[in-house]
Amino acid sequence: MLRPFLLATTVLVAGCTTVAAPVAAPETAAPHVAPADQKAALAAFFQAYDDAQLARSPLAKSYRGIKDGDYGKWDEFSDAAEERDYQADRAALKDLHARFDPATLDAEGRLSYSLFEKKIERSAKAYQFRDYDYVFDQMNGAQSQFPAFLINIHRVDSKSDAEAYVSRLNGLGPAIDQLVAESAKRADQRLMPPKWVYPYILSDAKNVISGFPFTRIATEAPLYADLKAKVGKLAMSQAEKDALLAAGTDALLKSVKPAYVRLIAEMERQEKLAGSDDGVWRFPRGADYYAERLANYTTTAMTPDQIHQVGLDNVARIHGEMREIMKRVGFKGDLQAFFAHMRDDKGFYVSNDQAGRDVYLAETEKAKAAMTAKLPLWFGVLPQAPMVVKPVEPFREKSAGKAFYQGPTPDGSRPGTYYVNLYDMKDMPLYEVEALFYHEGIPGHHLQRTIQTELKDVPPFRRFGGFTAYTEGWGLYSEKLAKDMGLYTDPYRDFGRLQLELHRAIRLVVDTGIHHKRWTREQAIKYVEDNSADAPGGIVKAIERYIVYPGQATAYMIGRLKISELRAKAERELGPKYDVRAFHDLVLKSGPLPLDMLEDRVDAWIAAGK
Repeated sequence: MLRPFLLATTVLVAGCTTVAAPVAAPETAAPHVAPADQKAALAAFFQAYDDAQLARSPLAKSYRGIKDGDYGKWDEFSDAAEERDYQADRAALKDLHARFDPATLDAEGRLSYSLFEKKIERSAKAYQFRDYDYVFDQMNGAQSQFPAFLINIHRVDSKSDAEAYVSRLNGLGPAIDQLVAESAKRADQRLMPPKWVYPYILSDAKNVISGFPFTRIATEAPLYADLKAKVGKLAMSQAEKDALLAAGTDALLKSVKPAYVRLIAEMERQEKLAGSDDGVWRFPRGADYYAERLANYTTTAMTPDQIHQVGLDNVARIHGEMREIMKRVGFKGDLQAFFAHMRDDKGFYVSNDQAGRDVYLAETEKAKAAMTAKLPLWFGVLPQAPMVVKPVEPFREKSAGKAFYQGPTPDGSRPGTYYVNLYDMKDMPLYEVEALFYHEGIPGHHLQRTIQTELKDVPPFRRFGGFTAYTEGWGLYSEKLAKDMGLYTDPYRDFGRLQLELHRAIRLVVDTGIHHKRWTREQAIKYVEDNSADAPGGIVKAIERYIVYPGQATAYMIGRLKISELRAKAERELGPKYDVRAFHDLVLKSGPLPLDMLEDRVDAWIAAGK
């Protein structure tokens, strides 16, 4: 899949990086070992697996806050590296089966054993389609992710850290070249994005090499400005700072710029070859690829048609709830007119300047304060790591998503970060500000991801990996949970919550529409326009995301519906014994699970509670 630089930023992708595969143990029956020894041996097995993965991925180490001899390096981005990863996973699973009998493990050990099997199974199923992912696109391309990594993840606390930054600038060119070569190979097989994707990639790439020292203008290029700011804060002589900045400038001019020039040239070549069809149905075995993506992201066996129908059903349900909001505010007209009102009334938007952005950020901080005060009433376990709110950086804000979250380091050296995209405030209505924060911040991703990272006696692959339906399902569940907690006191903000839920129901319809029913980009955009109050710019950006990220967007509503279903079941069956704090702790303290395993866990808790 050649996106290992994303592994530590998101729990959407199963872990894989690069090094020689370990030697597999012979296929023999697991020896009889005392339970306590089995527990320790299993923990050691999972730790060794994690150590081997980290040894192959300097970037994963950095995301976890680890600084060692690899701090100045990049991962290897090649098909050979992916093959070594794949073989390493197969060998690890074979070793697990040879050394351990799940019947001899305690409950937590059996859970980890089963989850590891599922993790490797998912990776194996994805491996056959590894060439189908787009190496460069507007969502995940290295043209913007690599600079974002250096700016946001590579901390500079010492001279050696700054030297490692310069080393990474020197290595950035070869890393980009590896990915350009892979992208060119896939394009020659017509495994490439639609034509409209390329202007985004080109814009991002040109932004990275615009400004000083690439061009003799006062504005500094993003990476130069970042290095200059980080070095400027170090306690050292000015001569040492100047030397570091000079070395960085040399790397930018001799490594980064030439590689980006080659990247731009290749993207311009591909743009001429690219077609206008959007869905992955156009690829050989496209239907099989899409089925694998849906299974990977939803952790279910649902077909595209089933998911499409769930989407239609929930669009209708949410429309009904929106009509209740219309009655509350006394709106005269039909739902379409209300959508137009919410989309076009300037009173729901701030000005598209710094003053407007400051207002939006202040409203976000208000939502943060209101939620933080209520958390102890609804959760027994709370995150220890802090969370900050930051605008998306200018060099990538045009192509980046509306809002997203990046988890903290385990040691607390980097807080969790809620990124909000303030590029065009016409796409960021104030009535959505609360629900967006509750999803990406607390009690959504920050609470869930931080609790996951801070779990004790849980294997690293569970602390740092994940299942999209669980993680994004929790985020969407959190938006509704905030209403249960007494927030959204303004009915228009409650409409904003419903609008975001509608957005996720619509995803089920348009994602399957594009990749299974062969809808065009324009058909999908029209469906969203007709059925929601989404801002026009936001609609286009969302549809373009689903096109390059097939299946991922379906996980949100599928996961949310299951979590809500399980909570309702627990409330119904436990009656007065039901404790919402205990339910939330149960869901969160396991770390991410496939939805069927989450259901089994809740069912067992209900049975024990009875």
